[in-house]
Amino acid sequence: MMALSASLLGLEKKSLREQALSALRTAITSGELEPGRHLVETELSEMLQISRGTLREALRQLEQEGLVSAGARGRLSVRHLDVKEIRDIFAVRAVLESLAARTLSELPDKETVLAELRAAVENMAQAAKLSLEEQIETDLEFHRTLCRLSGNETLLHQWESLEGSIRMSIMFAGLERATRNMSVGRHHDIVAAIETGNAAKARETIIAHMDEAAENLVG
Repeated sequence: MMALSASLLGLEKKSLREQALSALRTAITSGELEPGRHLVETELSEMLQISRGTLREALRQLEQEGLVSAGARGRLSVRHLDVKEIRDIFAVRAVLESLAARTLSELPDKETVLAELRAAVENMAQAAKLSLEEQIETDLEFHRTLCRLSGNETLLHQWESLEGSIRMSIMFAGLERATRNMSVGRHHDIVAAIETGNAAKARETIIAHMDEAAENLVG
């Protein structure tokens, strides 16, 4: 039987599906449940102390998020990303975030937006002294903020649907490559491009950012 941390044990009865989903998502994106690991319902339901029906609901959600994939006979396992998939993820991110950056650059009054983005970059700078997990969270929050501030709910929803895969691509790369992508300077460049009001420049800056990030992860 698997030996996993306390995060996967003894969930409270309240919102069992959400708690199971959160615990499993954390275990996958942290590498505790490593890529390729087969997910055995009987073992997981016992560890989480939930019914197999509740577990299946959580696993279906994780499959939709791209963290879990179905193999032969529908057997589920932790998704393993390859180089092409990582490049594809960042190509889609480039489309979404370049649209957000272009939208923000064209706003007549950008001061509030720029202040929020600068605060997000400052949070990244503070997290640089902290754990890798906190660095990842502040990096993702910057990009989530960029999409949220665009006011395009469909764009934000699509970006959030990629979040699990983005986290897994960071795991694929390892510490050194991952932290290279979290450079504060690279994110200041995005804010500066939006500040110019030049939509083409904002778009190109994001595309270059994502191209470089993908190469850092797979190169």
